[in-house]
Amino acid sequence: MPAVFEDERVELEGEWTVHRTYGKQFSVTSCTSVSPDSIDAILKYLSSGLVKGVGLSTAKALVDKFGDETLEVIEHFPSRLETVSGIGKVKSKMIHDSYMEKRAVQEIFIGLQGLGFTMNQASKIFKLYGDGCVQLIKDNPYRLIADVESIGFKTADKIARNAGFEFDSPFRIKAGIRHALNEARSDGNTCLPREFLVQKAAGEVLGVDILPTENCLDEMIIEGELVEKHFDNDDHVFLSYLHYQEMHSAVLLNGLMENARILPLADVEGEISGLEKKFGIPLDDKQRSAVLGAVNEGVLVITGGPGTGKTTILRFIIELMEEMDQKLELAAPTGRAAKRITDTTGREARTIHRLLEYGGFGNEEFAKNEDDPIEADVIIIDEMSMVDVSLFHSLLKAIAEGTRLIMVGDFDQLPPVGPGNVLHDIILSETVPVVRLTDIYRQAGRSMIVVNAHRINRGMIPVVDKNESDFIFLSRPGMEETLDTVVDMCKQFAATGSEGEFQVLAPMKANLLGVNNLNSVLQDSINPPSPDKSECKYGETVFRTGDRVMQVRNNYKLEWKKLRYGKEAEEGAGVFNGDIGTVMEINNVGRTVKILFDDERLAEYAQAELEEVELAYAISIHKSQGSEFSTVILPLIYGPPMLMNRNILYTAVTRARSRVYIVGSAKCVEGMVKNVMSMKRYSALKYFMETLAEAGADE
Repeated sequence: MPAVFEDERVELEGEWTVHRTYGKQFSVTSCTSVSPDSIDAILKYLSSGLVKGVGLSTAKALVDKFGDETLEVIEHFPSRLETVSGIGKVKSKMIHDSYMEKRAVQEIFIGLQGLGFTMNQASKIFKLYGDGCVQLIKDNPYRLIADVESIGFKTADKIARNAGFEFDSPFRIKAGIRHALNEARSDGNTCLPREFLVQKAAGEVLGVDILPTENCLDEMIIEGELVEKHFDNDDHVFLSYLHYQEMHSAVLLNGLMENARILPLADVEGEISGLEKKFGIPLDDKQRSAVLGAVNEGVLVITGGPGTGKTTILRFIIELMEEMDQKLELAAPTGRAAKRITDTTGREARTIHRLLEYGGFGNEEFAKNEDDPIEADVIIIDEMSMVDVSLFHSLLKAIAEGTRLIMVGDFDQLPPVGPGNVLHDIILSETVPVVRLTDIYRQAGRSMIVVNAHRINRGMIPVVDKNESDFIFLSRPGMEETLDTVVDMCKQFAATGSEGEFQVLAPMKANLLGVNNLNSVLQDSINPPSPDKSECKYGETVFRTGDRVMQVRNNYKLEWKKLRYGKEAEEGAGVFNGDIGTVMEINNVGRTVKILFDDERLAEYAQAELEEVELAYAISIHKSQGSEFSTVILPLIYGPPMLMNRNILYTAVTRARSRVYIVGSAKCVEGMVKNVMSMKRYSALKYFMETLAEAGADE
């Protein structure tokens, strides 16, 4: 409640709630200031320091002079203040201006609440728009959708109705169309078929007729806000920036293929044979072709499941490139994935964001771009299945002509959380050289995690061999029994450290075995309240010292320090969606929280920034992409078919390095293996790449 100060009287609206830890609480939905109604109250109000130029002695003098009319005199007759000893023209004006400024802010907040905003939303809006915010919103409430991150179409639409907007207003219809496309983007799409978009916007979002929706859509396309393209026998509509990112990515990728430099290595085959002897690892034909492709091609994709030798190939490629004095850069979408490359190759790897050197200019801008490209001869990106089109476009812009790009990833992993389907589209376009690895090599196939991952991928039920210790199934009859088992396991693993770094993964957020409830129960079990642990609350989540947490939104401006051997070795900015860490310190006086991420970055959050952080004792399988954990625990009983499918199960199993525990129903596991249903993802990178290839062939 930013417009409220200590010792001020307020009237609050809301409801009584009961929190599981803190008991009875009052949840505030609106707040208004109440003028002091007695001389004692006026004296306390003025002496609190709220009004500039008024301390205790001045407050007493004013109340002695004007009694219960003191505030009215300050507001309407400030010149009368000069009759009080010690108050001249300058001070009387200061008192009046300070009092009126505070009243004005309160009036603005009352006006915003009157339109239907919560106090938190009102605070953000006032900070963004300033004094004229109420009228600005009344003129066009739908601007809030683009300007205020926490306000979506439904909230803006409710505000618009309060402000008198018509149901079929073009402002409203266009906002509804944008909302439908933004929702599609949140689901990973870069575009939608036109007919599907119109039906969704008119029917699901707006509740209006098709014809005015069609007309508004055409206007938005003519104005350039949206773009329409015909492919796959249908018209598709894009938000203009996503269209540009996909189209331009195809152009840039095509340029890298056409402008590859010839590398100065005469006997590549002989060098590969020498490395086979050095490493004691013979390459099969596909692996050898991948290494040759890295030398001969400007762009190369290497794809394969776990244990198929992707890391081995990277070691060969790195050695060859270093032999030719080629400057290499290794990167991955997440800090955990980058650290894994560093551990397996012995070469430093960075996140793609750090490779691009976020420059602090805006949410999607990086210091490295077409004007200041990455200084490298070869760039290798691992975990490409995680890379969305926006990040991919930023990367391609920063790659200089002649630089080689090698992309490594698993085609069968889940698509990225963000918009686009980059790895899939590149491979399916058949315009880029691709090496597919299928044979299992890791540990000579002894790992049941690897074996079962490939069985799942081929539609076969995973094998649980009791003589093996790295893939374990624990049968439980129901959700309650499964939850109890998972909690007991985690509590034991945390106490003994027997499983190293363990992680609970779940397909969904809701229900008893969803991420939300698992986090609540596991926090109480593994990290319960204690007098020696500080706590703070944001929304319905209690954060406690020692909690495992995850960043769930890119924050390009949050500063961090990397500590090494007790000394500050590095500073930077940017914490990204999917980063996992531990709450190290909670300062309830300064209202800050320090989080140490797994790659040793220490970031300090204002407690208000905790909206970007969630507990991470359990995380969704989607959020686990790019990460690898010593032990993975999967509670599986049942759930929506769209989330309980083969792709989800395969991704979850391949997150484990040493051991997988599946707890729950064998029938559920079998159902997931057989279920190939997944949400259709609309993207166009494949189309743009095919179009460029056809144009090149016609020349």
